[in-house]
Amino acid sequence: MRKLLVAAVTAVAGGATLVSGIPGAAATAAPTTTSTAAASITWGTCDSTRLQQAGGQCGFLQVPLDYSKPSGTKISLAVSRIKHKVPDAKYQGIMLTNPGGPGGSGLTLSTLGASVPNHVGDAYDWIGFDPRGVGSSKPALTCISDYAGFNRPQYEPTSLALEKIWLAKSKAYAQACAKNGGALLDHLKTTDSARDMDSIRAALGASQINYYGFSYGTYLGQVYATLFPSRVRRAVLDSNVDPRNIWYQANLDQDIAFERNIKIWFGWVAQYDNIYHLGKTERAVEAQWYRQKALLAKKPAAGKIGQDEWVDVFLQAGYYIYGWVDMANAFAGWVHKQDAQPLLDLYGDPTVPNADNGFAVYNAVQCTDIQWPQSWNKWRIDNWRTYAQAPFETWGNAWFNAPCLYWPAKAGKPVTVTGKTVAPILLLDETLDAATPYEGTLEVRKLFPNASLIASPGGTTHAASLSGVACVDNQVADYLATGKLPKRKAGGGADATCPYLPRPVPTAPTANAAKAAPGTTAKAAGTLPGKFRG
Repeated sequence: MRKLLVAAVTAVAGGATLVSGIPGAAATAAPTTTSTAAASITWGTCDSTRLQQAGGQCGFLQVPLDYSKPSGTKISLAVSRIKHKVPDAKYQGIMLTNPGGPGGSGLTLSTLGASVPNHVGDAYDWIGFDPRGVGSSKPALTCISDYAGFNRPQYEPTSLALEKIWLAKSKAYAQACAKNGGALLDHLKTTDSARDMDSIRAALGASQINYYGFSYGTYLGQVYATLFPSRVRRAVLDSNVDPRNIWYQANLDQDIAFERNIKIWFGWVAQYDNIYHLGKTERAVEAQWYRQKALLAKKPAAGKIGQDEWVDVFLQAGYYIYGWVDMANAFAGWVHKQDAQPLLDLYGDPTVPNADNGFAVYNAVQCTDIQWPQSWNKWRIDNWRTYAQAPFETWGNAWFNAPCLYWPAKAGKPVTVTGKTVAPILLLDETLDAATPYEGTLEVRKLFPNASLIASPGGTTHAASLSGVACVDNQVADYLATGKLPKRKAGGGADATCPYLPRPVPTAPTANAAKAAPGTTAKAAGTLPGKFRG
């Protein structure tokens, strides 16, 4: 499932705010020193102001492009570290992090430790990194920088001509990636990034890692734990990818979940009709939203926000509650005042350099983790069938993934995820998470018999931990401090439950964005909680 490409990559390139309301990661916050040896990191000053203020160190680690040829070509991973603040006797080891994506920049996610309650994070060295191909790692993949530019053809291929246009665009993108990516494209699988994590572990001289992963980062954690089970000490996996559905079916499943969640947001808007005046019922707000989409197809707002961009902007309401107020204000501002600026602000700038980096790596990982169906007719049938139930996002999501029809690198076979011998880990999820539907977290609980799951029934926010819900965050802190988990219950459900992240309460038509809960700002400093994140 896709995140809004432009807003995400604008955040990566410029340190702006994601449309979800979560501050984005600055991919330009590159380290200023390079590694002097293949298996070591020379630490230096970070370019990122946030990392500097947090006392972070940055550097590069050289790793093999191809792990089957360890003495061959090397690439460089951008890595950051915020060291422990406790006496060495109380030191708990390194904590690797990943914000999701795939394609999310995680360089500044080393600031996450500050969000753990009771200073428990102070006992760890928090490690952020840009996965291979991403952000400040070298080389970084970009194919067609302005691929998400304005005035694209409508997502729904209601004519053969539209279908051919989108297929041609998807093929051209894959061909551009072949030209620009070269040999890198053959080595961007999740298994490659898992081995990169182990290279970081080795470079830091640690026998084991601790790990905190969001969304796609949970799948990376699952794969790492499968390949290196004895090297996992503790792990928190928030909003879990279902390893049974990598990746074609996972996207179709998300379409259904996002349809549910956007209706929940429409209902929330209706609840505050005295503020937004967009309809007193969910159905009325939904009808207004589709009415505006149809009008924008004929005349884009400010000549830029057409029906595709309209869908992309409001997709974020299905991911998180953080930006609900911003999106409702933008919706109302357009309907009542024809004010396009809030929509443009939420969409982002598609002209920034290397704007497609996250999108390029997203495709490079997903298209090669496993072979996608190569019959366009199957895609057509499956997506129209899904569209009948979930018209909001289905075709936008299909075209986001369509480069996989033409991807120039050979696909591999995903690992069979297992956690039978892995140490106790903590799983988290809100049960109406759309990006990684809750069934995936239940499957991971089954595969990791020593894991415990804390669920938040009724919550729609993706990757919501360390965002200010004490019931969740304090149990995360307890686990990181002592290894304590909720007692595992019999059966296939949650082992403990907590309230979900509360929905915002707007107070005026000009209400600012819902304030992020206490943990979200630090968490999201490196977060692109992404497509499967994050």
